[in-house]
Amino acid sequence: MAKFTEPVVGRRQFVGGALATSALAALSGCGGNKPAEGSAPAGGGTGDNIMSFYLSEPAYIDPYNAQENQGTAVARAMFDGLMTWDWDTNSAVPMCAAEMPEISEDGLVYTFKLKEGMKFHNGDPVDAESFVRGWTRVADPKMATPSDICYHLAPVAGYAEFNAGEADEFAGIKAIDELTFEVTLGAPMADFLAVCCHPGLVPVPQAALDDPKSFLEQPIGNGPFYMDEPWKHNQYINLVKFDEYHGEPAKLDGVYMSIQKDPDTAYNEFKAGTIDFAQIPTGQIEANKKTYGVAEDGYTSTPGKQCLLGVELSVYFMIPCSQDPVLQDVNVRRALSLAINRQNIVDTLYEGSRQPATSIMPTAIDDDPENTWEYCAYDPERAAQILDEAGYPAGADGKRGLEITLNYNGDGGHEDLMSTIQLDLEAVGFTVKQDAVEWATYLENLSADTFSFGRLGWTADYPTMDNMLYPNFFTGAENNYAKYSNPEADELMLQARQTEDEEERKAACRKVCALIGEDMPVVPIMFYAHNYVASERMASFNYDAQTIPHFETAELA
Repeated sequence: MAKFTEPVVGRRQFVGGALATSALAALSGCGGNKPAEGSAPAGGGTGDNIMSFYLSEPAYIDPYNAQENQGTAVARAMFDGLMTWDWDTNSAVPMCAAEMPEISEDGLVYTFKLKEGMKFHNGDPVDAESFVRGWTRVADPKMATPSDICYHLAPVAGYAEFNAGEADEFAGIKAIDELTFEVTLGAPMADFLAVCCHPGLVPVPQAALDDPKSFLEQPIGNGPFYMDEPWKHNQYINLVKFDEYHGEPAKLDGVYMSIQKDPDTAYNEFKAGTIDFAQIPTGQIEANKKTYGVAEDGYTSTPGKQCLLGVELSVYFMIPCSQDPVLQDVNVRRALSLAINRQNIVDTLYEGSRQPATSIMPTAIDDDPENTWEYCAYDPERAAQILDEAGYPAGADGKRGLEITLNYNGDGGHEDLMSTIQLDLEAVGFTVKQDAVEWATYLENLSADTFSFGRLGWTADYPTMDNMLYPNFFTGAENNYAKYSNPEADELMLQARQTEDEEERKAACRKVCALIGEDMPVVPIMFYAHNYVASERMASFNYDAQTIPHFETAELA
């Protein structure tokens, strides 16, 4: 999703800092990634058949740590994994795998047969050993910067020991022969093929181990596009069509990823005709709809229907610090949630383009009413009553002696939303202040529990209910910043993971979701929706509900 994204803080785990400028400069001078002789055309940043795509500076583009939307967009264009998600069938389908895997009767062993003749951009063969290398890098604690998305491999046998440095090899993954890749799980997981769709679980050539610094700046992939030069930090990333790609050839000759300092700057470039895809600024959605038209499916731009407004698999939520003595009281958390007018936030700040959150579960993943959390309703009178009964009566000045701080990163455009929440909370007697810090510091504060009432978000790494629940609420899970622990919920999550029937599995996940909603370890605010616009140059361009750009099928008019 992972991974976290910005401004959606979630998805894949977010990076806790950045490489120093001197380190980046040193890396940018490392070796190249030219395709094998004659395998692809030369590329550049402009051209009649080259798309220009807005990107903010990624954290990583090496897939082992592609943890937010920006880096994932690059990795997804350059690398193919075993499986990919088919939105038409709503299921995982083979990509580098030649066919669906053979699964043992006990549900533990997955045997993948790979396509023959696949190549990396440097001409090396894509084989089973390259998948062992790729998955091992994700889990390896000895990487110069260990991966923040390694938790995706937690279901695989031997992961915990290898990731903890207690084993020299990742026992659950093996190259049986050149084209047979075997994965053994620690326990059955019915959604495992969806996990295999993650953009980080891809093969890598030997060069990733021989020269890891160069690979950070110019990864060598097996996907439809390759980088013809190292990443130009805060400037651009240039992708060129790979002619020896194993799948359907891309219609574009290349993609020029134009790195802009902020969405407004990118939008101005879009209006000037130098960028083909950008984010619509706050307050300008209706104007763009009138000017450019709206995509019929919400995700695919065509000329005259260029605004993408489809619901995302993302939720924005507030997280009470588990160490805050005020917020440790479940009644206070419930009252906080009831006091927030989500519909007002959506209508006034986002022109009605988003949806008030009814729980942690986006309706785009599962819209069953059982997921709805009772305390996500707007009911300030009930909030006040709960606080009265919990021993926090309002004084003559309306204050209840309950002080909280709204913590957030000041570089993400959250100020208006936080101010709206502040007014709602003050209306029921909370004393509220705000604390905005820069992104890296904010993440460190979350990890160290040095915050009060912070903001987070989560974009599903794969469109399953489990991916919204387990990473955020299972005891000790990587992204469980609320430090939530409920043995009953843990047991139900594990049972759901082992339930093969899809409808039964969803029913089990709904019970988990409802149970968590009673405890209110987080306070959901809204479900995200796209707010993007593509140029009329794009005959077709799909940006899916997971915020993955599909350059491989894009076409210019």
